Amino acid sequence: MAVDGVLGKKIGMTQIFREDGRLVGVTAVQAGPCTITQIRLPEKDKYTAVQLGFHEVRNLRSPEKGHLRKIGRLYRHLREVPAGDLTGVEVGDPVGAEIFSEGEYIDAIGTSKGRGFTGGIKRHNFSGGPKTHGQSDRHRAPGSIGSGTYPGRIWKGTRMAGHYGAERVTVRNLEVVRVDASRNLVFVKGAIPGPSNGLVILRRTNKAG
Repeated sequence: MAVDGVLGKKIGMTQIFREDGRLVGVTAVQAGPCTITQIRLPEKDKYTAVQLGFHEVRNLRSPEKGHLRKIGRLYRHLREVPAGDLTGVEVGDPVGAEIFSEGEYIDAIGTSKGRGFTGGIKRHNFSGGPKTHGQSDRHRAPGSIGSGTYPGRIWKGTRMAGHYGAERVTVRNLEVVRVDASRNLVFVKGAIPGPSNGLVILRRTNKAG
């Protein structure tokens, strides 16, 4: 199938022995089963992609029900993934872990864990203030955030304390160590963003090497 990505659920990390005996840390992802809910074609949409549905549910809001009426099933998550030649691909076709093979490289996209309101040291790796020469309570302070004369205000984008995490993160060029198509499991080398049971998008990378 020419679909280049799949939706899945992050299960957690484990270890796998390679054929040469080396032990490698991997993240297990339940990749699918997904269903093609919409097809994007160049003649109509100016690009080629498919929309996948993942995590079947019993009820949704009315507009989402209408969108999925032709499928006959309701899905919690709908995302578009790239696709190549869509000859023979139809709405309702299943997509799972079988689209990947061992040894190829993929990108993993997820939502990072939310850390709430954090300071500059944790959020931006600031070094903090001096701990000697009369300084008493500046160990984790951000320091100067601008001068008073010019510009007389704080520049937009200045790194300061604030909400940390809970944002879209893409990790590129991760190796697929093992694929278990019968259980829709993909074992990816290294860590991928997000908590356990979080939504993950796996797609073929175009920058491997």
